[in-house]
Amino acid sequence: MQSHRIDAYSTAPEAMKLLRAVEGYIHKSGLDPLLIELVKMRASQVNGCSYCLDMHSRELRRLGETEQRIYLLNAWRESPLYSARERAALEWTDALTLIATTHAPDDCYKAARAQFSERELVDLTTLIGMINLWNRLAIGMRYQHLIAAAA
Repeated sequence: MQSHRIDAYSTAPEAMKLLRAVEGYIHKSGLDPLLIELVKMRASQVNGCSYCLDMHSRELRRLGETEQRIYLLNAWRESPLYSARERAALEWTDALTLIATTHAPDDCYKAARAQFSERELVDLTTLIGMINLWNRLAIGMRYQHLIAAAA
């Protein structure tokens, strides 16, 4: 396992400041904090970002999310644990995270649009774009998640 390559925060502090400002906007957008973290966790699963998976699973627990919903998120399509709004957000997350393959199909858009206002859908899409950017920074720069002490 390789240690991180570049510390983006010390190398490009202005860029990181702007990215954090977008994160601040997302968290003030009115989207449910649990939904925000589910989307971040799901995109991180699709992208295989261990750093972000660790971070967002911890945040989901802090927000009161159940272990069962966290563990089953990777199979959200087969589980009845997620609401129609969450399912639409997760489907949109998958479609946009894999955009080169999916090209954001109309049926995914229609499902998301049925659950989210125009503003919410723009905010959700911004959120998905941001977590994909964070995943690419963390994976590309080989950021390592914390190692929890053994119990």
